[in-house]
Amino acid sequence: MPRLPFPTLLLLAALPCGAEEGMWLFNKFPRQDVRKRFGFTVTDQFLNTLQLASVRFNNGGSGSFVSPNGLLFTNHHVGADCIYQVSSKENDYMKNGFAAGSLGNEKPCPSLEVNVLLKIETVTEKIKAGTTDATAPAEAARLRRANAAALEKQCAADTGNRCDVVTLFSGGRYDLYQYKKYTDVRLVFAPEESIAAFGGDPDNFTYPRYCLDFALFRAYENGKPAQVKHYLPWSKTGARDKELIFVSGHPGRTERLATMAELQFQRDVVMPLSLDANGRLIQKLLAFGQTDPENKRIARDLLASLQNSVKARTGFLAGLRQDDLMRLKQEQENRLRKAIADDPAKQARFGKTWDEIAAAYAEYKDFYRPYTFLERAPGSGSELFAIAKGLLRYQAEKAKPNGERLREWNDANLPAQEQRLYSPAPIYPALEILTLTEFFSNLVATFGPAEPFVAKILAGRSPAAAAADYVNRSRLADVAVRKSPAAMDDPMMQVAQALEPKARELRKRYEDRVEAITVASSTRIAQARFAIYGDNEYPDATFTLRLTYAAVKGYTNEAGRPVPWATDFAGLYARASGVEPFALPPSWLRAKAALRLKTPYNFVSTADTHGGNSGSPTVNAKGEIVGILFDGNLEGLPNQYLYRDTRERSVHVASQGIIEALGKVYRAASVLKELGF
Repeated sequence: MPRLPFPTLLLLAALPCGAEEGMWLFNKFPRQDVRKRFGFTVTDQFLNTLQLASVRFNNGGSGSFVSPNGLLFTNHHVGADCIYQVSSKENDYMKNGFAAGSLGNEKPCPSLEVNVLLKIETVTEKIKAGTTDATAPAEAARLRRANAAALEKQCAADTGNRCDVVTLFSGGRYDLYQYKKYTDVRLVFAPEESIAAFGGDPDNFTYPRYCLDFALFRAYENGKPAQVKHYLPWSKTGARDKELIFVSGHPGRTERLATMAELQFQRDVVMPLSLDANGRLIQKLLAFGQTDPENKRIARDLLASLQNSVKARTGFLAGLRQDDLMRLKQEQENRLRKAIADDPAKQARFGKTWDEIAAAYAEYKDFYRPYTFLERAPGSGSELFAIAKGLLRYQAEKAKPNGERLREWNDANLPAQEQRLYSPAPIYPALEILTLTEFFSNLVATFGPAEPFVAKILAGRSPAAAAADYVNRSRLADVAVRKSPAAMDDPMMQVAQALEPKARELRKRYEDRVEAITVASSTRIAQARFAIYGDNEYPDATFTLRLTYAAVKGYTNEAGRPVPWATDFAGLYARASGVEPFALPPSWLRAKAALRLKTPYNFVSTADTHGGNSGSPTVNAKGEIVGILFDGNLEGLPNQYLYRDTRERSVHVASQGIIEALGKVYRAASVLKELGF
């Protein structure tokens, strides 16, 4: 199930952007800054090609076209959903890798969709039509949702494209994004997971790194490879130290413009709950995987996702607990508030907004935990429960007028929801029982066993016994059942139906008492901000297309030792111990003698990136692929809240390392030919 957005991003005064800071909108890119710092002129053609060659993966990552025949370049970990879903006990492509070799052998991905941003139109006045500063927050939010749904529906009908209204500057601006979508995406090539994610969880968010974290897919139209005009050619020389690079991708949620009230809420409420819940599930998945090789295989995708989340959020929490970071954020907020207070007209209009936001978050704290387990992120990874909840919502929301539906069920989003609901991806009963047991345990801990809907679901049984019964009797793993009237009588539907009234109640409370107030208040802050600082800044990330520029650059670690800009294959073999997660696959052991061991493998840059940028193409000033972004270092995780570049770095796979591996390890002649080698 797609998760609802976190609380609306809130604005505070920021220092002017320095160094390579900025997740810039393509239609607001700071060309003069690039020319001043690097002597390079960014042209319309450069931006247009990069925009139309960049893609968004619907499972939370980025990528790019790298051939005119629809060849897609992304991270292995972004493509892992598909690789996992097309694998089986007999053909484990996560473990052994995959190479199609020909078009006929490329494997369709059950659930992937990729989007290409075609056009951006500012629609702020259309979204706010019918509202004024005096409109009650909940009513204003309802009107904005209805206006957005109508715009998206009309746009889709007029163009045949996917159309999304994007909220920027916390409601200070609204843009309408048009996307071309590809729903037929097929796996072309993937290395073994043990080399794609070499070092596993211990090395995640660290540097030096030694990961071949890439995979290749292909977009199809009408059963044939998509013919694309805009794609990124591969550099013949690869990445170089200190060169100018550009990273185009879809960073997720950042909070650089958040008020102190929101940052404190993240620090004291959101992060601790997430770390606790995910940490407990990780331990159960690890124990589950130790019992049987097949259990380990089927739990791998969920486990890796949770481990990544926990490590990232541990870094975010560490940043929020840094006195220096919070002091700087407080100073920024104070600076804007003083500028407002010094102007009586601005103070009368904007002065109380921070207090309103703080009050909304104080109320949110009272119900955040139950809202999280019932609505924001229910199910603890259970696919069957996600399907049941989705089918229930689908039936209820589709019967309403478009403008009155929950936002994720409006007409613009229905095709994506239907693809997810009816995906033929495999579902594993043993894993379902584990995750549903954890979900039921969270419900008991949150609401108590006597809560009527909890008691109804458990019916006197333990969470484990109830979960096993629901999973074993459910038929929702069968797509045909999901599409039939029988789905509504499925045992798993009984769970969703029991939880639905409370889930909707909590969602309405959140939308009316938290989201509506914070959007209204932060929109006023945005207006004050524009009046004082102008509109030459970048908004917080929203999983929409952004562009950053940077330098390839090493750093000095906390111990005072230099960390070089790139690692190489020699370092990989030195790091390998033969024991997971530092064990090399057999293909790499056989190929060692053939490899040029000093070839750059992974490298770091000052690129301003965030989660969602995974898979982003890294290009040079010629617009050529010199790498692919796959991670950041631990020092850079607090950049979610405040950009710094002393030791904070983005981590990329070097393009020359990929070519060396394709040729010497995998002998992937057809792939190399398509890339121009």
